[in-house]
Formats: sequence, C-alpha cells, structure tokens
Amino acid sequence: MKYISSFLTALLFVGATALGQNATIDMAQSSIAWEGGNITGKLHNGAIAFSSGTLEVQDGRITGGTFAIDMASMTNADLPQGVGDQLMGHLKSADFFDVEQFPWAQLEIRSATAFKGGKATVSAVATIKGNANPVEFEVVQKGKTYEAELVIDRAQYDVRYGSGSFFDNLGDNAILDEITLNVVIATR
Repeated sequence: MKYISSFLTALLFVGATALGQNATIDMAQSSIAWEGGNITGKLHNGAIAFSSGTLEVQDGRITGGTFAIDMASMTNADLPQGVGDQLMGHLKSADFFDVEQFPWAQLEIRSATAFKGGKATVSAVATIKGNANPVEFEVVQKGKTYEAELVIDRAQYDVRYGSGSFFDNLGDNAILDEITLNVVIATR
C-alpha cells in the first residue's frame, strides 16, 4: 500500500506538471501543527510532517496541488515525553487514525479563488483513513509562503474513539471531533 501511495503521488506530480507551473515545495520550511482535545477544554498539540507535495500556481493563482502527509510522523509537543509517547501510540492505533493500515493522509486542491489582499479561498478534498471529504479553507500568501488553518471533523473520516458523533453518554470523556491544522507551505 505504501508503494501504491508513492506511485499515485508521483503520478499526480507528473500530471500537474503538464497542466501548469509547479511551485517547488521547501519541505524543511513547510510544516503542519495540529491541535485537538476533549470537551472539558484540555487541548493537546504537536506536528505532522509532509512526505511530498506539489503546488500548482498559474498567473499568481493556485490552480491545484497534492500533498501527502506521513501519519507515522505525528508528534506531541505539550506533554512530557513518556506521557506524550503514550498519547501518540493511542492516536496512531486503530482506535484513532490506524496508521499501520493508513500510513498516509492526502490533501488534493481542486480549485481556488484569485488572491485578493493576499488571501484566497481553496476548495480541496482531504483523505484520511481512506475516507475522502471536501474541505474549504482560506489561504494567506506571504511572499513565497502560503499559510492556512484547516478544521477537520474527524467523524467524517471514521475516527470514532470518544466521539459524541458515534457514542452517547460519554460525559466529560468525550473528545472533540474538530482537529485544527495550521499549515505552512514554503516554496522556492
């Protein structure tokens, strides 16, 4: 499955090259920060790494792009190492993102408005745990860097553990369905 994902990513890159100009992604300067928590307000945060990505830009407008996210790279930033490692083990397990079976998540940009005041609205499809759903978000362009905040509803991707969308009577044990991703795409 890992090889199929890599092949599809390469195929999308070649296809995008034929359609427009690809901006070269600076992976070392690009990042994804995540934040999620429970209904009592206890939040956790960390990072997830891109494994590959293309951004198609034509005449100063985003016209497409595909980004693969390495779910195994997910880390925690707010807890001591041992406790953080336990949280990451749980988030990567079949209870949450089932990283062994679904090692990659993907975002494919379908369209975007023209930039106005350095901002554009992007329509894309996010795929997590093999489930694809449309997402829309605002992108802010700062020179050769593009920043966005995406709020993903994990229930739409069949991430069920502790979700009030799937289980009743969770009380204070309910975990928010919304996961916030702060994304920075740096280009060269």
